[in-house]
Amino acid sequence: MHWHKRIEKNVILLSILTLITVSIGGIVEIVPTFTIKSTIEPVDGVRPYSPLELAGRNIYIREGCYTCHSQQIRTFRDEVERYGHYSLAAESMYDHPFQWGSKRTGPDLARVGGKYSNDWHVAHLEDPRAVVPESIMPPYAFLSENRLDMDAAAHLETNVDVGVPYSDTQIELAEADLRAQQNPDAKVDGLRQRYPRVEVANFDGNPDRVTEMDALVAYLQILGRMVDFSDTSTEQLLQ
Repeated sequence: MHWHKRIEKNVILLSILTLITVSIGGIVEIVPTFTIKSTIEPVDGVRPYSPLELAGRNIYIREGCYTCHSQQIRTFRDEVERYGHYSLAAESMYDHPFQWGSKRTGPDLARVGGKYSNDWHVAHLEDPRAVVPESIMPPYAFLSENRLDMDAAAHLETNVDVGVPYSDTQIELAEADLRAQQNPDAKVDGLRQRYPRVEVANFDGNPDRVTEMDALVAYLQILGRMVDFSDTSTEQLLQ
């Protein structure tokens, strides 16, 4: 072991050998990421947000909802039993930025879609304590009064610039799709084909206009619903 002592006593030699070792380890970890198309395993069902859902996501971020709610279910029994299937990277592949986080003043929202009705969400947003007495969430009743102001086509085009695969047809019909999702009486076959599992409803109860409340509830209702986990039990998840 005399050679080892010589290395430890020679600062310059020790530094050079340490640099070489770290460099080899770094290359082994970094190079594979340049040789594959994506580090995210594709999952059936994951799609870009519809224009109305995307508008709702913007409002979710604007109002700081991410500061109290995570969207990241970890692979622990208590989290899986409470919230559902643990989060997959592919579910956030079209999020810019993603909404994972670890702050949970309120519950995780990764799978809140479909858990409550539209009316429940509206009532909860307008007056949280009327639905959840112990809630400390501030009210967002003003969302029902604010008309949704968004250039849907331009917003989809901007997302294309960062890698979201919206088609030319989706961009061209963005404004029509946004309004159709809020109108249960509209012809929505094309909308459902472009955005599978999309929920069409008069979310805020006012059919005369598209509001920020419509958009936010539409976004909340799609969270966790793109991928079908109905055939997966808790025990299978934790094996």
